[in-house]
Amino acid sequence: MKIKLSAIALLAMIVPGQARTAMLTDAEATFLDQLVTAAAVLEQRCTGYEVNGTGGVQLGARLLGSPDAAMAMINAYDAAIKAHHGQDYDPNKFRLEVSEAAGKTSRQLQAALIKNPKEACADYGDTSVSRGLLRRY
Repeated sequence: MKIKLSAIALLAMIVPGQARTAMLTDAEATFLDQLVTAAAVLEQRCTGYEVNGTGGVQLGARLLGSPDAAMAMINAYDAAIKAHHGQDYDPNKFRLEVSEAAGKTSRQLQAALIKNPKEACADYGDTSVSRGLLRRY
């Protein structure tokens, strides 16, 4: 019995942190990808787009079941951005799995936006407009 418990304890210590991280639900992952896409368009300063806060919360509420759940994901993403940039953030809103997923998606989007900015801005911007996260001005 002691050998079995020791083996489990040892295994728990060597399992990578990422494997022990909570997983995002499919709905959370979808909404987060959409948030990150819209944010990348704004960060790249793609012309003709601005944030549509109400539309973003409405989309999140449809995907996640409530405006509160949408705001929780938006706040978790905000905390991840602040943590990444070394700014103060609310640790109660920070979720490691959100930070990791957002970082991965953001790197992929930034690469596409840098490689072909005009086409990527139009594609990602128009997609975010159709989802309600951004609006055209």
